[in-house]
Amino acid sequence: MDIHVAKAADGSHVLSWNGRSVPCAVGRTGIRLDKREGDGGTPVGSFTLRRVLYRADRIDAPRTGLPVSVIARDDGWCDDPAHPDYNRPVKLPFAASHEDLWLDSIVYNIIVILGHNDDPPVPGLGSAVFFHLTGADYGPTAGCVAVQLPDMLAVLADAKPGDRMVIAPSPQAMAACDPVERRPDCFW
Repeated sequence: MDIHVAKAADGSHVLSWNGRSVPCAVGRTGIRLDKREGDGGTPVGSFTLRRVLYRADRIDAPRTGLPVSVIARDDGWCDDPAHPDYNRPVKLPFAASHEDLWLDSIVYNIIVILGHNDDPPVPGLGSAVFFHLTGADYGPTAGCVAVQLPDMLAVLADAKPGDRMVIAPSPQAMAACDPVERRPDCFW
């Protein structure tokens, strides 16, 4: 199954799968062809859904065909391009720059790890690009894709190993790419 993320005509973003569409949030700088660490952009591409992490103290394990693990208080994710564990899970305390996965907010109550820049990670091309939860305002993320809890549970109920999140560039970015050039950022 492919889960599609694209910009709607009204400027909002939509996540679609199996004939369903729901609103979603993306990075504060939008969907980007040239994703870099810390730019606030959601990368264009096709990313395998690797696994699901969830807060067992807040919600039940989601029903899904994907591998599922509980988030622990000491779970983090390295976002330091100079560190050997860049774009990898780490245990806290961790001296290098990192994301805490145990948050006070609801956004990481469920995290789907996406196969972005992970095979192998290339320093500086972005880390911790997840599919996670958003609040009612669909405020921008730091580069992830986010939906509300009922929508996340519906996606996960349909998900299985090998499924992908496909994040589309804007029509303007697509128009700027010449298919003859075969630039790596013009893969569609």
